Amino acid sequence: MGAIEHIPVLLKPAVDALAIRADGVYLDCTFGRGGHSREILSRLGPAGRLIALDRDPQAVLTMKSIEDSRFTGMQVAFADLEQALDELGLPQVDGVLMDIGVSSPQIDQAERGFSFRRDGPLDMRMDPQTGESAADFLARAEAREIKEVIKNYGEERFAVQIAAAIVASRQERPISTTLELAKIVAGAVRTREPGQDPATRTFQALRIHVNQELAQLEQGLKAAFDRLKVGGRLAVISFHSLEDRITKQFMEGLANPKSKQDIRLRKMPIPDPPAVLKKIDRIKPDEDEIALNPRSRSSVLRVAEKLAEATHG
Repeated sequence: MGAIEHIPVLLKPAVDALAIRADGVYLDCTFGRGGHSREILSRLGPAGRLIALDRDPQAVLTMKSIEDSRFTGMQVAFADLEQALDELGLPQVDGVLMDIGVSSPQIDQAERGFSFRRDGPLDMRMDPQTGESAADFLARAEAREIKEVIKNYGEERFAVQIAAAIVASRQERPISTTLELAKIVAGAVRTREPGQDPATRTFQALRIHVNQELAQLEQGLKAAFDRLKVGGRLAVISFHSLEDRITKQFMEGLANPKSKQDIRLRKMPIPDPPAVLKKIDRIKPDEDEIALNPRSRSSVLRVAEKLAEATHG
């Protein structure tokens, strides 16, 4: 199979946001096909260093095409970034970039099972060697659990009907391919926004569940902040409201710690807790980028700078 083109979303704004220092150490938590990593490398001097992580085996293969002594690629989920940095003997870094969600090559390769438009095995795992596939989950989960996943992660108002249709269908035969599932969902979803496939929200929800993406994001954000140097930048690109909400709330909690206090503490005559993070920017793709890459339309980049180490206890 030939290489599938991947256009990095918000490439220049995201790398600009890191305020690259020529001799700095940077972490690309989601290598994908390497677009952001290559741009970071182009701005580093001889003493700079870039660490790239990804749990997708195909992304790891692409890492090997970068022959640069300043670059280290590792097959690691970004939630485990601290272990990766410890392995490399790096206590802190100057900047962290996260590009959350599924990449275009993953969607476009039918055998990965992410797409409801291409027939393939119903897998959806970022790393096909670990965890439970979407097909396995749908084969064993009760209707209530399926409904909760589709409702909570897909924000799908027809979650009850879809879960019931899945359970009824699997009694006839296992649901093993993407188009089988897409057909079942289409039969249960009676109305949908113009231009949106009936299966969009269900496939999103199952992908998030199978890969534990929201839990990974929460853990990864905390780890990224902990391993940033004071003055370092955190840049996070997300593609749907659940991811963006987690990122926004994380940054707000560190930029405005008082907002996270118990209401009783806020009324007491004690000093406000200090901010340890400064929110820098929120960036959406411009019309030119959306025209070039329609999948960028829903993306949002949030940028923050570390002001101080967090106090624990």
